[in-house]
Amino acid sequence: MNVDEDKQSAEFDVVEPEQAEAVIEQKSLGERIRRLRMKRSMGLVELGKKTDLSASFLSQLETGRVVPTVRNLARIAMAFQKDLSYFFHDDAPITFRILRRQERVRLQRNANATANFVTDSLSALISDSSMSPCIADFRALEEEVSFQPRLFEGIEFTLVMEGRLTLVSENETRTLESGDVAWLDGVRRRRYTCEAGHTARAMFITRHRRN
Repeated sequence: MNVDEDKQSAEFDVVEPEQAEAVIEQKSLGERIRRLRMKRSMGLVELGKKTDLSASFLSQLETGRVVPTVRNLARIAMAFQKDLSYFFHDDAPITFRILRRQERVRLQRNANATANFVTDSLSALISDSSMSPCIADFRALEEEVSFQPRLFEGIEFTLVMEGRLTLVSENETRTLESGDVAWLDGVRRRRYTCEAGHTARAMFITRHRRN
């Protein structure tokens, strides 16, 4: 190959910025970081302390709004005791996952052992950050127990597994018995209430609308 051919080959080998961005997006770095963090039940603030990166930056990183430098990615890898190559290897398709009951993260509305509203997060194995499933237990008390979800852009799916809940959404009131299902727009104000002295269990799945 002569000099002119070398120059022509070099021109064709130039990598366009769009191609590089596509490769980064394909590797889903933010999703991989979030998966590691959720498996450890670690919050953004805790990860920030371990990596000396702000929680705000980490949040933007997980949602794909910023691209990490190699230095920052190495910090995150070390925090999880992973090799840097972990973020770039090809993932095999995952079509079957199991999250054991003892592996789920339990969250209480208040800190004491008699919390009246407890949820089991089911998000640990879900790579799609827009979807968040959980199982909620409404415990028996002398007064009714209510849960008022936050408003968000998207859809909320509710399945009553045990007991009975009263759903108040805007100007509508509905009674949900065991086995009943409700679909709601996440922007609707709503409240789920369990009667005093009764218990109930429900599965909530929220799907946030992607911008």
